[in-house]
Amino acid sequence: MRPHHKFWPARLPHAITPPATSLWQNLAVSAMRYPDKAAIVFFGRVMSWAQLKHDAERLAAQLQALGVSKGDRVVLNMQNCPQLIVAHFAILRADAVVVPVNPMNRAEELKHYITDPDAKVAITTADLAGEMAAASDALPPEQRLQHLIVTQFTDGFDGNIEGDDAPPAAWRDWLLTHHALPALAGGQVHAWQDALAWGGPLADTTAGPADLAILPYTSGTTGLPKGCMHTHASVMHNAVACAMWGGGTSETIGLVVVPMFHITGLVAIMQAAVYAGSTMVVMPRWDRELAGRLISRWRVTAWANIPTMVIDLLASPNFASFDLSSLKTIGGGGAAMPQAVAQRLLDVYGLAYCEGYGLTETAAPSHQNPVDHPKQQCLGIPFMSTDARVVDPETLQEVPQGEQGEIVIHGPEVFQGYWKRPEATEAAFFELEGKRFFRSGDLGRVDDDGYFFITDRLKRMINASGYKVWPAEVEALMFRHPAIQEACIIATKDAYRGESVKAVVVLRPSHQGQVTEQDIIDWCRDNMAVYKVPRVVQFADSLPKSGSGKVMWRALQEAERAPVD
Repeated sequence: MRPHHKFWPARLPHAITPPATSLWQNLAVSAMRYPDKAAIVFFGRVMSWAQLKHDAERLAAQLQALGVSKGDRVVLNMQNCPQLIVAHFAILRADAVVVPVNPMNRAEELKHYITDPDAKVAITTADLAGEMAAASDALPPEQRLQHLIVTQFTDGFDGNIEGDDAPPAAWRDWLLTHHALPALAGGQVHAWQDALAWGGPLADTTAGPADLAILPYTSGTTGLPKGCMHTHASVMHNAVACAMWGGGTSETIGLVVVPMFHITGLVAIMQAAVYAGSTMVVMPRWDRELAGRLISRWRVTAWANIPTMVIDLLASPNFASFDLSSLKTIGGGGAAMPQAVAQRLLDVYGLAYCEGYGLTETAAPSHQNPVDHPKQQCLGIPFMSTDARVVDPETLQEVPQGEQGEIVIHGPEVFQGYWKRPEATEAAFFELEGKRFFRSGDLGRVDDDGYFFITDRLKRMINASGYKVWPAEVEALMFRHPAIQEACIIATKDAYRGESVKAVVVLRPSHQGQVTEQDIIDWCRDNMAVYKVPRVVQFADSLPKSGSGKVMWRALQEAERAPVD
């Protein structure tokens, strides 16, 4: 018995046997069980489980009519809204593969998400459709999208809504503006409502546990983002396990503000809720006042979040007017929860903040704190059916308890490998005691109770409020600026985000004195997702290099972290 089994949640098994069905069947079952029950609440509009299933089937029929067949990859690029959930399950119902894309990405970044998975169909919101069309149009004709399905936000709610359910005033232009559909070079653009009105036939679903279900992308230390191949089985395991671990039932009401393009929102929240038949109160992005009102108004019982959201909510001048008494579970990951804030939640509200840990490669959690025995600023214990170890990064042998090493993971939630990247797949796995373990790239240790703690990173990742920023990707984009000769991305301390992005830049001689730091930042805002944009730009005459000519990013990072006298 492993040490952490002493703290295992009562009445839960150490391992589970998930349903040997596709993810679509979870929605079909919930719709059959709870046809009239609220599946989604979005700015006061309630969508039942029966309606969710109906809309997903109609859209699936349209996708099939557009040529989508089993195994085809379909890009899904949206902020949180009911249409994202409808589209996600429509793609699965068509036996196709969901390619979830961060809606912050700009056209230059989006090209990769079209070409790498060989996508011919994309689904997006009208405010993002122009970027998606521009990305496709910039590609060679044979690589372009053939179809783009576009929804307006108001397809999902009544723009005239007032009261506690209404969107913040600052969002009204964003949400209520009806955008004209863009043109798509060599392809067709379809309005959401027209797609749902498609009356054609829907072929039977044949997808099973071993078939590919989602292809979320994760960046790394080098090159472009890589697609993580997840089957219905790997996602199903964590959907079921997350529901069980958090006590999710059909009576659970969850606040869904973690982005559902992200693996945590996609699996641990959306897929878990669909499996359990829970109600999802959806927010398209974070706003502390709206969150407070929705928790109070809909009697939210479960809230998965990023710690900075909790900090922000507690700081609201209107906090005293919010009623949090309905909350039963609260937790999250992506960034450490400050101990003082976690203690306040426990002392004042009786809520133990449960942190977890996982990666895109592990379909969200590979570790989770037990609800009854959480430790603060801790990754938790290995998840259901999961074997996690700490090994020497060089020898790949398990290190003694308490010593630092690389966290490695074996379990049914682990992905199959990287899409079209056999070398990267091979490098990511190794065998230990007859099991195939995934190398996380994170350094950590295990305490006497079997709880895991992260200590450092082998990779260069920057964690900005839970958003993962990979320096190599940002550098590659910045090199496209005509004034930039060299650039090195490092982390800089940020009082709110924990870490932010800093760029150390060497300008071309022809542009010195003609470009400011702010010019570089503004250009980055136009060409990459906002969370990747350097908050600080520092000009330098040169970058430190090794004898082989490689940029010594560690030297720059260490200098940035050094205390100032």
